[in-house]
Amino acid sequence: MMNSRQKSIWVFGDYRNYFQNRVTLQLISRAVDLSRIISAEVCAVILGHEIDEYIMEYTAHGADRIIAVDDPVLKNYNTELYVTLMEALVKERDPDIVLIGATDFGREFAPRMAKRLKTGLSADCVGLDVEADGLLIQTAPSFGGNMLAEIVTSRHRPQMATIRPGTFKEIPHNYERRSLVEKLPLMKNLPRPRIRLVEYERSVEKEHTIENAAVIVCGGRGMGNKKKFKKLNDLAKLLNGDVGATRPVVYAGWADHDALVGQAGKHIKPKILFSFGISGAIQHTAGLGEADFIIAVNKNPQATMMKMADVAIVGDTSDVLHTLIKELRKRIRD
Repeated sequence: MMNSRQKSIWVFGDYRNYFQNRVTLQLISRAVDLSRIISAEVCAVILGHEIDEYIMEYTAHGADRIIAVDDPVLKNYNTELYVTLMEALVKERDPDIVLIGATDFGREFAPRMAKRLKTGLSADCVGLDVEADGLLIQTAPSFGGNMLAEIVTSRHRPQMATIRPGTFKEIPHNYERRSLVEKLPLMKNLPRPRIRLVEYERSVEKEHTIENAAVIVCGGRGMGNKKKFKKLNDLAKLLNGDVGATRPVVYAGWADHDALVGQAGKHIKPKILFSFGISGAIQHTAGLGEADFIIAVNKNPQATMMKMADVAIVGDTSDVLHTLIKELRKRIRD
């Protein structure tokens, strides 16, 4: 007898910094793509207090169903409470796939949830696909980021993965979309949390993040030293863009970790990407999949980054950078 149970893909709704951190919307978008292959329902799960705004947002961005638990007890994120609630919901509803953003909270929350559910978890994924039978193909960095591995959870359910922000594009907002909304009461006999939040203060966020920048000037070890690397900021400022960096540059202290682009850092989608002194190792290029137009500068014409570029300039990075800055300043003055 055929199993007529409706397949479902769940996305955990992390809305703490909604207007800057779009990872939940990005996961809903990818879930919609996967759902078409396996005829599944896309469900966003929201735990919190006064969350009607996010119910509407997740609906408008592609969710077919919303499961919401709205209670003052859930106003602040608490890993123990959230894990307990999600464990109960998953055991009751039996979703096929659960996707969670690889945020600080997601990295703490997802492993605990997977342990409770006795299932696998692929962390910090940079790609997701699904086979017709519902097997989730989870692409994640392995061996210290030197390789990409395709991972499957063949025997246990649900299939769980955390995915890095910026990996997928969100679906445009559609006010006319409708979803089935289930508002559930807070379950009784919740465990008393062992950790209590006393107070919190939101850190000051940049108005624009590198994930959403239209122009990015990215530099690698080929820039030579920290002083020369810092000149990339001048070009980025003239172009109203942001500066990105490779892993060796960040480890050398030339740039902050927030600027790291690639498997271990940010996934970017600029309209124009400038690449200075970057060879093109997979750890870096894995984060460039959605760049529209790439301009690469390198002394080595055979570098992978040069082969990926729409425009490749063979030359000294500092000389080319200096010329570009000089010409742009001249044009601005004129």
